[in-house]
Amino acid sequence: MTGRPRILIVGGGYVGLYTAYRLQKRLRRAEAEVTIVDPQANMTYQPFLPEAAAGSIEPRHVVVPLRRVLRKCEVIGGRVRTVDHDRRVATIEPIEGASYDLSYDVLVMAAGSISRTLPVPGLAEAGIGFHTIGEAIYLRNHVISRLEVAAGADDPARRRAALTFVFVGGGYAGVEAFAELEDMARYALRYYPELSPPDMRWVLVEATGRILPEVSVKLAAYTVNRLVERGMDIRLNTRLDSVIDGGVTLSDGESFDAETLVWTAGVRATPMVAGCTGLPIDDKGRVVCRADLRADGVEAAWSAGDCAAVPDLSKPDDPRALCGPSAQHAVRQAKQLADNIVAGLRGGRPKDYVHAYAGSVASLGLHKGVAEIYGVKLRGFPAWFMHRTYHVSRVPTLNRKARVIADWTLALFFRREVVSLGQLQMPREDFRAAAGAPPPGRPSEPHTG
Repeated sequence: MTGRPRILIVGGGYVGLYTAYRLQKRLRRAEAEVTIVDPQANMTYQPFLPEAAAGSIEPRHVVVPLRRVLRKCEVIGGRVRTVDHDRRVATIEPIEGASYDLSYDVLVMAAGSISRTLPVPGLAEAGIGFHTIGEAIYLRNHVISRLEVAAGADDPARRRAALTFVFVGGGYAGVEAFAELEDMARYALRYYPELSPPDMRWVLVEATGRILPEVSVKLAAYTVNRLVERGMDIRLNTRLDSVIDGGVTLSDGESFDAETLVWTAGVRATPMVAGCTGLPIDDKGRVVCRADLRADGVEAAWSAGDCAAVPDLSKPDDPRALCGPSAQHAVRQAKQLADNIVAGLRGGRPKDYVHAYAGSVASLGLHKGVAEIYGVKLRGFPAWFMHRTYHVSRVPTLNRKARVIADWTLALFFRREVVSLGQLQMPREDFRAAAGAPPPGRPSEPHTG
């Protein structure tokens, strides 16, 4: 131990990275040491996941390496299993080896969120989320592989199932992934003379009466109309009842076969947060915070982002209003949180977090989008351009900004890559077969090669 107070940041997502990054710039050398713990040593800029899945951005350019950016911080690769804030101790489970206790003086709970699922029969076995870069890469490979399967299928039923893509959830993540991947698949069909766009079926299932709740009803309706014009099927006021053995059943009574089911129906706080002792937790498993981002009624504990219930002071008429789980809030909260920690170390007073929602932008495929910024509504190419401009300004570090812009610039002169790298999911299968090993999960058979 150095004798300096330790600031422990649990999680390396938006809040974790931006808090640590600002702390390392603002803290003097002897004021404190910053430790950040996450099982993945990088932060994923999630608004770019749809473009990474569609091949518009190189997946490596969507992630920010923690060790490279946070050079003045200690980065631990592992999971925080428990936090006992009364004792100021966190239990760390490293990637390999035995768990150990780590003492700290100041806690920043930035554990983020995971996909919010429902007890739908067959969902765990058939569904895929869209919350990580791994899921985005897998989904891209899977969609292109379904085109390959359909192109070689003699059975019409198998072809229909391979070319049926179902997305559940009509928020920004779901609509962007839905639209971007359809745009990519439609482009890819030029290399499959056996197939045509009408052969594909893209279905978006939303339990409420509208999509994109962050924008106006008119702009949401415009989005639905544009997607329907592309031949996409939008099911409002509809739920997924089951997905068993490839058969999708919806609450409106329709059943059909589909080999792709993507679940994008929201997020919830990481379950670990609810098990922390000494922190106030609400009924949704989030840390209850004051407006200045301190855990309510607790000293030396802070939180922000998806795992925190932070009052939304931009809505004074609704004292119960909370900041939504968006990147826009998380990034700004992280900066205010870091400033408040520094102020506390220097004897100052923390400031409340206040930020009126600026609006939202969404891409609906190449050169297509919707946006609503400070009440100004944009559609088509201007909205798509605004989407790219805003997010490239938000992605951390000049290095990542330059790489993303380079990807977009090259796309102006060269055609989109539509190759599937499906072997990434099973890299050892060919070698196992060559070595005579049985496929995983199957009984051993005599090698007859």
